[in-house]
Amino acid sequence: QVQLTESGGGLVQAGGSLRLSCAASGRTISESGMGWFRQAPGKEREFVASISWNGETLDAQSVRGRFTISRDNDKNTVYLQMNSLKPEDTATYYCAARDAPWAASGGGDYHHWGQGTQVTVSS
Repeated sequence: QVQLTESGGGLVQAGGSLRLSCAASGRTISESGMGWFRQAPGKEREFVASISWNGETLDAQSVRGRFTISRDNDKNTVYLQMNSLKPEDTATYYCAARDAPWAASGGGDYHHWGQGTQVTVSS
């Protein structure tokens, strides 16, 4: 069983940047597809970005060109670099891990979830 702990959220002004981290424990995630999702109040959870074991990535059109997912297998950690933040990016951001090596955009494809970290972007 893998445990995921997100960090790096906070309050930032529009146009600013944040880097979220997802530290895994319990087992290595080097062969796992990893993803970031977000959920705003009153809205459904939505896919943000995902990364395969070999570094191939997927991302949502709403964040393309602004957010970058990456991984450091030596640190058993996945990151989400968020630039040019907008108020509509305000949400709780969740890290998730698959018991499979490839990236995926469906929440049902993930087997392990973190508790989330809050990101608030002020206008």
